[in-house]
Formats: sequence, structure tokens, C-alpha cells
Amino acid sequence: MNIILLSGGSGKRLWPLSNDIRSKQFVRMLSDENGGFESMLERVYRQIAAMDSQARITIATGKKQVSLIKNQLGDKVSVCVEPCRRDTFPAVCLAASYLRDVQAVGEDESVVVCPVDPYVEASYFEALKEMAGMAAAGGANLYLMGIAPTYPSEKYGYIIPASTNRVSGVDTFREKPDAATAEKYIAQGALWNGGVFAFRLGYLLRKARELLDFTDYRDLDARYSEIKKISFDVAVAEQEKEIQVLRYEGQWKDLGTWNTFSEAMADYALGRVMLNETCENTHVVNELNIPILCMGCKDMVIAASNDGILISDKEQSSYIKPFVEQIEQQVMYVEKSWGSFTVLDVQEDSLTIKIALLPGHALHYHSHEHRDEVWTVMSGRGKAVIDGVWRNVAPGDVISMPAGCRHTVSADSELKIIEVQMGRDISVEDKQKYELPFQG
Repeated sequence: MNIILLSGGSGKRLWPLSNDIRSKQFVRMLSDENGGFESMLERVYRQIAAMDSQARITIATGKKQVSLIKNQLGDKVSVCVEPCRRDTFPAVCLAASYLRDVQAVGEDESVVVCPVDPYVEASYFEALKEMAGMAAAGGANLYLMGIAPTYPSEKYGYIIPASTNRVSGVDTFREKPDAATAEKYIAQGALWNGGVFAFRLGYLLRKARELLDFTDYRDLDARYSEIKKISFDVAVAEQEKEIQVLRYEGQWKDLGTWNTFSEAMADYALGRVMLNETCENTHVVNELNIPILCMGCKDMVIAASNDGILISDKEQSSYIKPFVEQIEQQVMYVEKSWGSFTVLDVQEDSLTIKIALLPGHALHYHSHEHRDEVWTVMSGRGKAVIDGVWRNVAPGDVISMPAGCRHTVSADSELKIIEVQMGRDISVEDKQKYELPFQG
């Protein structure tokens, strides 16, 4: 089974835990099977693997999310990287070309496309498997999943099926309506459009060539920035005559706001939090190493991270995005494939961060032109390379690296380092990478 997971998002709706780099699907706040916490991405991967351990999973995403995906899933999935954002149709076309030209998937094989972050039961993935089977059988060119609505939502588009059968033709599509219009759609038997599609790979590639005029994956990748933004619904689904929709009536939640996300949290409090007995229906998430005390809070969500603090009525938390867009601040916490870093202090001529390097991982061998750096090892053990010279590092070690010095560090055990950057022009662009010299 071939599955393309679409992973996007601007990181605004679950601020301050999500940001421009760590979108909501990467935030670890859902309870896992072992009593710990997992992200939406990790949960969806686990559910797919439980349904089909041989499923071939490709995540279509932007450059900023690649390190996070590698951090959480390692090499368990393939990643197709969009050079820039161009909406769902170009993203699916690029991923489909990647499947054929890079992974050698046959054009007769079926492919299922779905979002990376639905909060669903196992039956959802069984429905995906059923859709893949129907697409492989060729009864229609395109299959959609329609979610049985539980209320007249204004957040989703609607599919009007041609009948009340579990698998039906499609009469028409409707854009996101107001609540009154949504009620009318539901009375007509409308289904929420869950953004799930199934098709034979060859069908989608033919559609892609018709509309985008490219030869192969490399050609499409090179010309990607020239493509106009267009959704898969508009480009393909709404134009297709041989189309059917599968009605899905299981649990399906879009955890796109703090209000809905808090409903999926196993506990009212995560992190260093105290709630007294007068608090009601209040959820608190604290990523800071300082306590939060709540008293008399009702129907509230409180979230604290290095990026900021949110204190909101639950209903009002759904309208957070335009306010977050007005906040201009450097991202303070980033997960990478090798670990993570947290910004501790920002001054005009210096930046202090805490690096957490995972065992067996290393930073690139690199230098900076416009800044000096000092590393102080807090915990763990590893090896550093300074201008070609290898040395062991341990807690208490201090290493100074003037501008132009080539350096890297690798972790034998989890390594935590305080890095102080000093200079007039501190920028992420000020980085030159090199091949690591052989250890003699």
C-alpha cells in the first residue's frame, strides 16, 4: 500500500508550542501506548504500521519540516521535499512523480493521499486500505473519503453524494459555508471533505502532465517555483466525472485549535503545573522549567514555552492566528534530525543557545565568517573536531572557536552544550560546510 501524507502548516494555531518550524503535527502532547507522549505524526505512523506493516509511506512536506520528520520517525518513511509552497495539487504531483521515478512504484499501483494529522481510530486506516483496493480495481478514476458530519461546521468543505449508499457517486462539491448553509447541506446528505484521495498512480501522473507540462520528477522539482498555486480539489476532484466517495462514520477530529486539541489530551496538566480544586475544564501545558499555578480558572487553556505564553478562554483560542501573525520574534525552540536547540538569551552582539545532541549524531563540520563561538559541555560525552584536530569532550570542557575556525561535535551519549555566539552580524546564513577530516 502506497500512502502519501501531506504535512504542511504555518504553526500559528497551537502557538506558543507550535511555530514556523514546529507545526502542530510535531508537538508531543498525545498519550501513547506506553504511558508517554507522542505527536500527531508519530500517532498516525503508528496506526498505519499497525494496519499494514508493509505500507510504503512518503511524506510530502517543505524544507523546514524535514529535520523534524527525521527526528521523530528516522528512516521509517521517505520524504518528498517541496522547494516552495504551491498548495495540494502541485504537492501531490511532485510526490507522485517521486514515487514513480525515485521509488520505482508502478503506474498501475494504487496510491492514497491523506493529511498527516487526523485524530482518528483504526477504522479510518482500514477505510484507507479499502479505498486503495477500490482504486486498484479501477471502478472509478478517483475515490474520496467523505466524513459523516457531527455538526454544521464552517471549517470544512462539503461533498454532496449522489446517493445514501456507503460508496456513492459525487453530485457536487461545496466550499466552506456559514453555519446555516452547512445545516442545509447536511440535510441533503452532505459529507465533510476530509482531504483524502485514492487513485492509480498512472492516472494522477497523466493529469499532472496535462496541467503542469513536465517530463519527470527532477524536471518538476526544478520548475516547481513557476507553478501556480492550486488545490487538488479544484484541479482534479471537481473536474473528474468518474469519481466516487466512501462514507466514513468513525471518529474523526481535526485538532487544529487549542479548543479541539485539549479534548484529546489525557490529562488537564502537562509539565510543572498545579491546579487547585476551584479550576474547571482548564488545560495547562508548560514546557518551561518554572511552575505554573492556576486558581479559579474555568474553561481556559494556558500554554507556556520558550516562544511565549498563551492565556485564553477555550472558545476564543480558535481565533488566535491573526494575533500570532503580529508577533515578531525569533523561533526559540527547534527540533532537528540530530536533536534540538533552545534559545536562552538574545542580545545585540550575542546569542546563547542550549544544544541537545542525540547519541550517534553530529553537527555539520562548519565555520562562521562573522562570529566567534564558545562551547561549554554540560553533560554527556563525545568528540569534537577543531580545525582538523580531534579531541574527546566531557562535562566541564570549554572550547573557544574564533571566526573562521572549522568545527563540529559528535555525541557518544546524549550531549548537552551551552553555545555562546558573539559578533555584530549573527545569522543562520553565516555558515560554510566542509567535509569532515579523517580521524588519524
